[in-house]
Amino acid sequence: MEPFKRIESVVVPLDRANVDTDAIIPKQFLKSIQRSGFGPNLFDEWRYLDRGEPGKSCQGRPVNPDFVLNQPRYHGAQILLARDNFGCGSSREHAPWALLDYGFRVLIAPSFADIFFNNCFKNGILPIILDTQTVDRLFREASATPGYRLAVDLPEQAVTTPDGHTLPFQVDPFSKHCLIHGLDDIGLTLEHDKEIRQYESKRRKDYPWVFVPEEASRLGFTG
Repeated sequence: MEPFKRIESVVVPLDRANVDTDAIIPKQFLKSIQRSGFGPNLFDEWRYLDRGEPGKSCQGRPVNPDFVLNQPRYHGAQILLARDNFGCGSSREHAPWALLDYGFRVLIAPSFADIFFNNCFKNGILPIILDTQTVDRLFREASATPGYRLAVDLPEQAVTTPDGHTLPFQVDPFSKHCLIHGLDDIGLTLEHDKEIRQYESKRRKDYPWVFVPEEASRLGFTG
């Protein structure tokens, strides 16, 4: 997982409440268990005027010119501004995979669905909760100002607006540590690689009958 410390980026204002995971990545794309390749189909039913299908190229598909992601001023953005209850619905991890694959590293909203919120941290996305009045103001400024940018500093737990105003946010210390150091569940486990190897070596000596002899294993005999 790529470490996260500080990002400054254009902000995409997605002015819809209760955006569920089926809107983030429609159900027909959930057959894949790969973490990559979902970006082109992020918000598929809103971005395009036809129905997307797995394995179908998005090049040449008719796009919805009114949808915010299709507006040139927001291309390349890494910060998504959203409304209440973002990520509600089913607990599909494909939703943060799609957001990350598109390029988003920060989500800002007044509230998030709990499972989606936790899945974001596990996949390298920082979800930030700010109060409704602050989010309203950010929507007004982002919509009215082409090229509107925010700076997000995770170590300092602060969002800075173009006029230099600082907006503090809260984040769980463990989640913060994992994001800063780029540690997903596998990365956290591998931090204890030495201890795991020591344990397995001792276990092999203490319970040799549990393990198939290496030579037999090499030859394909497992019983």
